[in-house]
Amino acid sequence: MAWIILIVAGGLEVIWTYFMKQSDGFTKLVPSAIAIGASLVSFVLLAVAMKTLPLGTAYTVWTGIGAIGAFAIGIVVLEEPANATRVLAAGLIISGIVLMKFSSTT
Repeated sequence: MAWIILIVAGGLEVIWTYFMKQSDGFTKLVPSAIAIGASLVSFVLLAVAMKTLPLGTAYTVWTGIGAIGAFAIGIVVLEEPANATRVLAAGLIISGIVLMKFSSTT
């Protein structure tokens, strides 16, 4: 169950980073509220997952999901460049997340 909670927390990290970008430096009310709300729930869920999962594993997976999700949203929604170096870097992050998952005893 901790892994499911952690994945949801990571998904919320993607949501809050996207809406932080949309908030234009927290000058737009609705995107700002969504960013703040999603970040708070994400932090709470991360804390719940950390009750069971090791700190290093939970935090690395959480930030990795956020990084890859933000990268994907940037390319797909915000039309940011997807050159070979950026895609390779994202692949390495995904590899790290997978290795963390399989190295965890919980």
